[in-house]
Amino acid sequence: MSISLVGLPGSGKTTVGRQLARRLRIPFVDSDHAIEARIGCSIREFFDREGESRFRDIEEEVLDTLSADVNCVLSTGGGAVLRPNNRHHLHSRGKVIYLKSTPEELFRRLRHDVSRPLLQVADPLSRMRELFSVRDPLYRETAHFVLETGRPSVATLVNMIVMQLELSGALPSADV
Repeated sequence: MSISLVGLPGSGKTTVGRQLARRLRIPFVDSDHAIEARIGCSIREFFDREGESRFRDIEEEVLDTLSADVNCVLSTGGGAVLRPNNRHHLHSRGKVIYLKSTPEELFRRLRHDVSRPLLQVADPLSRMRELFSVRDPLYRETAHFVLETGRPSVATLVNMIVMQLELSGALPSADV
């Protein structure tokens, strides 16, 4: 069973994904790490040097490969849903969970994180709102399940995901 997590940067895809994979006893894969291994540098460096379009080409190739793995939890980059092929591959090859966070929550969570290029702008909250308005419909289109990440702990979110997967028949109840 392939399970992909989508959502804005900082929504918890990597943190929740690691815990979910541990709980299900399947591998965890972070698509950003796979992309960096492939390009041999940080995504930020590549983005600055080659541009967004070339980055999205590489991301699409990597996601095509990773989404074909039938036994993993896959954390995707926040912009993975921008390309129709990515949305199609993720949705058709496994279950997709959208970890939905409000721009205000994300801003509170990330305001001191200098490693996030998206927030290194004059008005990071406006930038998060802009990203949310463009990407929220794409996340919803891609996802089988939408989970609000506002208050629940990581453990609670993992439990909610497992319960959704069990109720949908994607996971046998006895498995977990």
